[in-house]
Amino acid sequence: IMEIIVQKFGGSSVANTDKLFNVCKHITKEKNKGNSVVVVVSAQGDTTDDLIKEENEITEKPNKREHDVLVSVGEQITIAKLAMCLQKQGYEAVSMLGWQVPIITDSNFGDANITKIKTGKILKELKTGKIVIIAGFQGIDSNSNITTLGRGGSDTTAIALASALKAKKCEIFTDVDGVYSEDPNKNENATKFDKLTYDKMLEMANNGAKVLHNKCVKLAKEKQVKIIVKSTFLEESVGTVVEK
Repeated sequence: IMEIIVQKFGGSSVANTDKLFNVCKHITKEKNKGNSVVVVVSAQGDTTDDLIKEENEITEKPNKREHDVLVSVGEQITIAKLAMCLQKQGYEAVSMLGWQVPIITDSNFGDANITKIKTGKILKELKTGKIVIIAGFQGIDSNSNITTLGRGGSDTTAIALASALKAKKCEIFTDVDGVYSEDPNKNENATKFDKLTYDKMLEMANNGAKVLHNKCVKLAKEKQVKIIVKSTFLEESVGTVVEK
């Protein structure tokens, strides 16, 4: 029976080609242990913000459906590039957009909620030994419209996938090595937590801790998904475990 690991990498982790190849190390490390790996990625760097700027040049009040069509593009670029990076290193990988999975959502454009994930295609690809790379932050509604999940949407995608695939854990890679009492970049005396409960993490998210958005922590608590927050840029990041 294959152990499935879900790994999520944010925008700063995949910002350029060097960083994409760095991300490959974390992915192939799990793959080489014999695990099946599903990767969720955000758009590279400031891509989404740049798209919104371009949108604002046209209108201050964009149609919500078209807004989602536009801002969902960033992730498509990342999944293709990351698949190519892995293939270049001799690993089989396949990229999938939200609608290709499909990740089904309601029609609340800009802040949609995932209602169902059909896992058949993912499992089929994993069985052939491929690494599956999925666009975060996006889905499709019952009328085949592209939707986006709002801020922190890629984290939500990762948790929802981990739950649907009954993954062993969901690793969320960021630019800090775990969850701290406050921003370690601003205060070097911030303490790092080895373990947190969902409730404590929720409380911190609601108080402005930017590591995980409350929507994804709520989902993790509800689905009992074990989250590990770790650093993309440290080879041996232990990180912080969030569970009940």
